[in-house]
Amino acid sequence: MTLTVVATITARPEFRDELASLLVAQIPPTRAEPGCINYDLYADLNDPCVFVFYENWTCPEALLEHMAVPYLTPFLSQVDRLLATPIEVRQLRMLKDTVST
Repeated sequence: MTLTVVATITARPEFRDELASLLVAQIPPTRAEPGCINYDLYADLNDPCVFVFYENWTCPEALLEHMAVPYLTPFLSQVDRLLATPIEVRQLRMLKDTVST
């Protein structure tokens, strides 16, 4: 089952640029992971402190493996300092994959 993830990350204003750099640095190695279908980062047009990852993974196990990669450590070790709110993560499945035809 393909897994879609939408993660919303809100920076403290004074750390916005630092957080953006850490998030952008994750993109190339994550896209190269075997289970990654896409891994895209967006910035909110109305609030420059809000970032959204839109991700698709081949299976839930691929996401679990992603969460254990060492290049996430620089970001994950600083979330308390950099973020204004906890990361909001939604895991989704496409309904057409669950509907019988």
